Amino acid sequence: MREINIGRVLMQNRHKKGITQDELAEYIGVSKAAVSKWETASTYPDISLLPRLAAFFDISIDELMGYEPQMEKDDIRKLYKKLTRDFAEKPFDETMECCREIAKKYFSCPPLLFQIGALFVNHCTLSGTPEKTNAVLEEARRLFGRVREISDDAELSSLAVSMDALCLLQLGRAKEVLALLEPLEGNRLSPEPLLASAFQMMGNARAAKRILQAGIYHSMLEVQNLLSSYMNCCLDDPEAYKETFRRLQLVSETFDLKTLHPGLLMSLQLSAASGFSLLNNQQRALEILEDYTELVLSCQSPLTLHGDSYFTLLDEWLDSCLPLGSGLPRDESLIRRGMAQAVIGNPAFESLGKEPRFQNIIRRLEGFRQDNDAK
Repeated sequence: MREINIGRVLMQNRHKKGITQDELAEYIGVSKAAVSKWETASTYPDISLLPRLAAFFDISIDELMGYEPQMEKDDIRKLYKKLTRDFAEKPFDETMECCREIAKKYFSCPPLLFQIGALFVNHCTLSGTPEKTNAVLEEARRLFGRVREISDDAELSSLAVSMDALCLLQLGRAKEVLALLEPLEGNRLSPEPLLASAFQMMGNARAAKRILQAGIYHSMLEVQNLLSSYMNCCLDDPEAYKETFRRLQLVSETFDLKTLHPGLLMSLQLSAASGFSLLNNQQRALEILEDYTELVLSCQSPLTLHGDSYFTLLDEWLDSCLPLGSGLPRDESLIRRGMAQAVIGNPAFESLGKEPRFQNIIRRLEGFRQDNDAK
């Protein structure tokens, strides 16, 4: 944990005052060499000198010490997992207050603040009321704003922008989403082929394969997300909707999403079934919901991201490169409960209520939910 940055703070404040190391040393009563060592972090000032230094620069002792707690990646993963479990098992307000206290302590740690914001987004619907849900989303937005303000990691800052946009969408503020995200980036060159070529040139074929597998996996997820979004835009054109879903299915089958990423496949199936129901194509909606139910009932524990017989190096990449590793953003018990709840009582499927096939789907999912709650 990197917390003390007194050397940097001394140098910054000395430059603000426009004084030399000699002048500061004379005021404090030490040698110029001592001040130089403080500023290069070779040594720290004696504790008895801290009040005088803070008074000279008109700052607090905490500010003088540059107290900025930072949490390491592995500790962030462990904490995130614990907090997802707390959201599943403890009162919502109690867990939220715990998250707030952690965010206050680590207010200068962008990766941790990002994950606290992500926790808020992923659990806001547990708050109990739409008003509280919106308030939690606003809290998340403030954290993502802080990440953008202090992070020097371009990728993390970009993710914070995307999460902020997601919050705004959920808050129904579409114009602000456009202002935040437009204009779209121009030609985006994927770095993976270049990285892979460099690794191959250096004789490291394994690293080249790993970076390409990660790139293919990430691009596949992006294509699925784009196709799903486009499909939802085609509800005014049933033929385009059906064709987009057909292409979604082809990509899903090509990459064996049932094994590789069942959670993503479930999400795609729910979205498609909802759309076909709105288009009054009840038979197609029922077929997809039956596939969804089979997938839910066959989904094994634990629920994690993972590779398969094709993506043989993906597990290694997930563990080393993703903030949460192979972990998911919500506790498994909440995810499994949500699998059933996504269909049971969903107004999008109200028109299917009298269908015997739909009633059978509901019975099976109710049984699944009860078994999950009993564990």
